[in-house]
Amino acid sequence: MATSVTTYNPSSIWPVPEAFRTIYSHASETVAGARTLYISGQVGIAPDGTLPAGFAEQAQIAMTNVESLLATADMSLANLVKLTFYLTRAEDAPALVEIRQARWGSATPPTVTALTVSALVRPELLIEIDAIAAA
Repeated sequence: MATSVTTYNPSSIWPVPEAFRTIYSHASETVAGARTLYISGQVGIAPDGTLPAGFAEQAQIAMTNVESLLATADMSLANLVKLTFYLTRAEDAPALVEIRQARWGSATPPTVTALTVSALVRPELLIEIDAIAAA
């Protein structure tokens, strides 16, 4: 489905650094009547129930889970409006940026919030991603 999302990065607020322009927008707008998909926080647990120990592996699985839910709703990454990333270790933020740039980079990226939290629902979880998409 075609996306009905417009992103905004006006010159009236701080400029998005070059390295983040494919993975971050200040604001996203959808048109009235758009279908909206709210994706619960996805973690790095694979469909077979396994959970890798490393951050990069967990992040890749969590991203695959988001992509799978988008596809189930007949949507794609182009439909993402808002992403929230929860990390349990601040030192994993640079790795997350690299993974996002390689996998989810876009000319019209969604809005993004990234937080470091003390823990997720299970202590071995290192990342959780929730998302909003519109079509």
